[in-house]
Amino acid sequence: MPTYEYRCDACEHQFELFQSITAEPQRRCPQCGRLKLRRLIGPGAAILFKGSGFYITDYRSESYKKAAAAEKSATKTDGNGKSDGNSTSTTSTKKEKVAKK
Repeated sequence: MPTYEYRCDACEHQFELFQSITAEPQRRCPQCGRLKLRRLIGPGAAILFKGSGFYITDYRSESYKKAAAAEKSATKTDGNGKSDGNSTSTTSTKKEKVAKK
């Protein structure tokens, strides 16, 4: 349920009210009792994520991290960015499968 901001045109009383979206807007001011209350247009609510972030990699298991480190060390590259031949390339495998069809 959202929080709405109200202001009375008669007594200038301003407050927030937590109510359902389907509920009718309030009309009577709780401070002066007059029917001069109006709901203000606010910036709206937003989801705020604070902190370092919420990424899928933040919660990886230790076994996954160890396997990724082992794979990384197995595919060391030389200074030109070429692989030393210890690993297989997934792009060349995909091209071979397409050529066979």
